[in-house]
Amino acid sequence: MDKGLNYEVKDIKLAEQGKLNIEIAESRMQALMRIKERFAKETPLKSIRIGMALHVTKETGVLVKTLIAGGADVAITGCNPLSTQDDVAAALAEEGIKVWAYKGETKDDYYRYINNVIAFKPSITIDDGCDLVSEIHKKHTHLIKDIIAGCEETTTGIIRLKAMERDGALKYSMIAVNDNKTKHLLDNFYGTGQSTLDGILRATNILFAGKNTVVCGYGSCGKGVSLRAKGMGANVIVTEVDDFRALQAALDGFRVIPIREAAKIGDIFITVTGNKNVIKVEHISEMKDGAILANSGHFDVEIDYNGLKKAAAKVREVRPLVEEFTLKNGRRVLTLGQCRLVNLSMAEGHPSEVMATSFCGQALAVEYAVKSKGELPIGVIQLPEEIDDEIARLQLEAMNIEIDALTEEQENYLRNWREGT
Repeated sequence: MDKGLNYEVKDIKLAEQGKLNIEIAESRMQALMRIKERFAKETPLKSIRIGMALHVTKETGVLVKTLIAGGADVAITGCNPLSTQDDVAAALAEEGIKVWAYKGETKDDYYRYINNVIAFKPSITIDDGCDLVSEIHKKHTHLIKDIIAGCEETTTGIIRLKAMERDGALKYSMIAVNDNKTKHLLDNFYGTGQSTLDGILRATNILFAGKNTVVCGYGSCGKGVSLRAKGMGANVIVTEVDDFRALQAALDGFRVIPIREAAKIGDIFITVTGNKNVIKVEHISEMKDGAILANSGHFDVEIDYNGLKKAAAKVREVRPLVEEFTLKNGRRVLTLGQCRLVNLSMAEGHPSEVMATSFCGQALAVEYAVKSKGELPIGVIQLPEEIDDEIARLQLEAMNIEIDALTEEQENYLRNWREGT
């Protein structure tokens, strides 16, 4: 481990590769680069301290540089023990950015790094999963008075924040960046769909065609995973607890059955629910020999990995972060990335083009919070629709796509309730 006054990374000598990877990401994140150019001219974040707990990837590196261009001072750590790209962390450290992260963090290091970010006394927090926010609320409430607002990146974090809000525990404004159309409907659907399968393929090189692929959860992430698995020839089976989403899955042409039935016939299992113990040991004991278990939800709770370790007769790592569990009935199952985010533990996460829209949301949410200082209500709030629309416009421009504009006649028609048949 390499340490400095304001960093702790696995190997600082990886910095050059990290810089190259960040450059590649920048070339594919032109929408965010437009915001970076404007920020550099206007410096709307001057003197703002931003504390971040995000996946430390090449795309996040571009976001960090965008915020710094806007005048901010930034400190960052990871939001998942297996999601850091060590070369990117090294590159940020070498450039003097406060960063504490490495792939394979212990739980102690994970929370120590979060507390390093908290000690930085951020005036804005950016979170992915709500660990930074919850740690501030549980152990550092004296800092809350100086926090302008926070931004949350993912569905799991929004679930936790809304639970805090219901309990009266949330004490500052949290912008639900995850709920932007350009995040929820693009990142979760296109990003998770592609990167999840990418992680499974890199880990196993398995053929999806002809396999029974069980997708647990049919929210935006589950829809994306299901569509891409279907596109690779898989027989997709969906499990759900929500009536409407189950109906959607059925009408989209997928077989919908309970997990207890799916466990007996599945070849590949993918959890994307944001909930706990979706696949239990009792389900795993029913699975075929050679079944593969992967989680693409934020936390490592969706598959009972710890229960599996206790129940197995034998465990061995057959490839890096690919573990084979031999059950007492003699059948074997494989788990990927310790049942943590498979798209980041086994691959590189979402494509840069997708993260451009998500991180435009983060950058503009920070700017919005700073400009609205003292005016935002305490609780979970959304960005104004016009900001979300601006993100979509920036991405369309980056893709050289033109669209039509309403004529004056059409605008008048939309405003006029009198004109009918």
